[in-house]
Amino acid sequence: MNISALLTSAGINTAVSLALFSLYSVLRKQPSLLSVYFGHKLAQAHSKNQDDPFWYWRLVPSASWIMKAWEASEEELYAAGGVDAVVFLRAVVFSIRVFTIAASVCLFLVLPLNYFGQQMEHKQIPAEQLSVFTIDNVKEGSKSLWAHCLALYIISFCACILLYIEYKSITRMRIAHISSALSSPAHFAIVVRGIPWVPEESYSDTVTKFFTDFYSSSYFSHQMVYDSGAIQKLMNDAEKVYKMLKSTYPENCIPRATRCCICGGNAPPFKMLSQEHTVSTSQSCFDGANVREKECSAAVVFFRTRYAALIAAEALQSLNPMLWVTESAPEPSDMFWSNLCVPYKLFWIRRLAVSVASMFCVIFFLFPVVFAQSLVHLDKIKKIFPFMNNIAQRKIVEQLLTGYLPSVIFTVFLFFVPPLMMVFSTLEGVISRSGRKRSTCIKVVVFIIWNVFFANILTEAAIDHYQVSIMKLGDYRNIPSLLAKAVPATATFFMTYVLTSGWASLSYELIQPFPLLYNLFWRYILQRKEETLYSAYTFPYHTEVPRVLLFGLLGFTCSTLAPLILPLLLVYFVLAYLVYRNQLLNVYITEYDSGGLYWPIVHNATMFSLVLTQIIALGVFGIKQSPVASGFTFPLLICTLLFHEYCRQRFHPVFHRTPVQIVIEMDRNRDSGMEEMQQKLQSAYCQFSSTPLSCHRTTEQTDSVFARAEKDDVAQLEDLIQSS
Repeated sequence: MNISALLTSAGINTAVSLALFSLYSVLRKQPSLLSVYFGHKLAQAHSKNQDDPFWYWRLVPSASWIMKAWEASEEELYAAGGVDAVVFLRAVVFSIRVFTIAASVCLFLVLPLNYFGQQMEHKQIPAEQLSVFTIDNVKEGSKSLWAHCLALYIISFCACILLYIEYKSITRMRIAHISSALSSPAHFAIVVRGIPWVPEESYSDTVTKFFTDFYSSSYFSHQMVYDSGAIQKLMNDAEKVYKMLKSTYPENCIPRATRCCICGGNAPPFKMLSQEHTVSTSQSCFDGANVREKECSAAVVFFRTRYAALIAAEALQSLNPMLWVTESAPEPSDMFWSNLCVPYKLFWIRRLAVSVASMFCVIFFLFPVVFAQSLVHLDKIKKIFPFMNNIAQRKIVEQLLTGYLPSVIFTVFLFFVPPLMMVFSTLEGVISRSGRKRSTCIKVVVFIIWNVFFANILTEAAIDHYQVSIMKLGDYRNIPSLLAKAVPATATFFMTYVLTSGWASLSYELIQPFPLLYNLFWRYILQRKEETLYSAYTFPYHTEVPRVLLFGLLGFTCSTLAPLILPLLLVYFVLAYLVYRNQLLNVYITEYDSGGLYWPIVHNATMFSLVLTQIIALGVFGIKQSPVASGFTFPLLICTLLFHEYCRQRFHPVFHRTPVQIVIEMDRNRDSGMEEMQQKLQSAYCQFSSTPLSCHRTTEQTDSVFARAEKDDVAQLEDLIQSS
């Protein structure tokens, strides 16, 4: 691929991004689309759009949303999205900082040495091949490789320092998040699964006997989990129908004069029942003699103190590890009740099936990888398959085939990966919605690192060395040299992938195509004037965190080998910083918060990227016959591994377990509201409660500075709705 093909891809994606950014700035001003682009604030305002007058300035694109997203403070982000939102944006800011340093060093030090690495007659820049700007153009035994080693040292040290600062800051944030949540019922509750069946006793009686015997001084009560899949589905459907009828008909309906077509009588008016009747009906679903048949082998157990709940959650309760399995209960809004109804002894079979299914997915995904790479290396494919010469005779067709189409194909196939991994995580048996999303995030990270990075590299090596046997390519002794040769050559595809999957994806994130199409269908096809039933949803961490980490991996591995990718990545991360801040403040709601548990994923993936970069650099320096650079790279690799181990010992346990010291101090605090919380425990973990969607409140601190900031925004939004 030459520079002109890269510029073709950049031009297409830039035009698409600018068009969608401008379209978004117009659409967000339309009162009829407030539910699409201001779902977070509408969840607080509870206002309805009554009319839609024409206003000329609503049709003019503007960049006001960029300034609002830039000026928002971290406290406002914390109030809107919780700790997870702050952690995610910290990961984006970290990428901006480290790749700004990498671009400053590599573009001015490494890139000129790569371009003039060999004595050759250079063409004009648009006609130059991208390989001229990579380390492949440096001749063997060149003394200029010390610059690549120096750049690697600078990038590694800066990345480790920034990672340490962020890890330390986020650890303090997590501790403050735990200690300030005095009114959280999750501190008093644990989830018990694998309750043994005792003849002539219900599961509830078994739980009472067990915890009364072994936790007599601290056991308070418990709430059984019931097999209620059909009942819960009927309740959800009834609630949707109720909202539809309530929005269609007024509260005081009068009888209609028309007669019924069947019986001839007058049509009776609709009568909206109170929610108290609904709650009493749902609570009476399990009254009667068959209550034992509806009980599952799981329960939520409550304790009198936070310390007792923590000890019970961490301890092994039985000689049989498959029985009386305990873990800390998530927040009530974070509970994933469906998995609690499944017997615990089935989950190991499900995990095995998920592992096998994941392997098949990886194998299946190799086909689009091979096809995409074959288009990138069209000149090499022509040598293997001569009939391809007739397809790419025109220059513009060849540029589209090599510069734009491969990344588009790859992005389309990757679109189906997160939903599939979400299904796998659900089958594994997680008990919280945030845990399911976090497990999906880990699976997607592993999947895309293998299929986007390693599979593309191996495919490129197979295309480049098709005459070499598969056994030689699969020899583990050839891995360093294989990576050293393939990564610079594959960097051309990664550049187009950043443009397509990075720049364009941010534009689609702003537009929100699915909610937008649903809203348009609801208003103009069905001709309904009230607000749509398409409710706001939570931020998709399981898709966006892996995307950011993948681009971080590409930036680290290609920084010294193919520095031209760094400006493209910097543009992506800056745009991502603005777009994600806007979306977290305006669009997405936060029903639950993991307390920053995404940061260990970010840290581990970043350390893996650093170590892999240094291993590839070792192979490159070995191929280029530079023993000095190889000798200096090996100590850097050892220091990076030691730094990772130190962070794992120093910070990671706080994210894995709750410190007992914090829990005891919270129990000793007289203002902790322990007595009031004990009265609300069972009602908080009601399995069949149906509450309206509300905005997230992480701690009581949102009643002060954070809450005032949100109330001001809500007031401005209500004024906008009323004025329109």
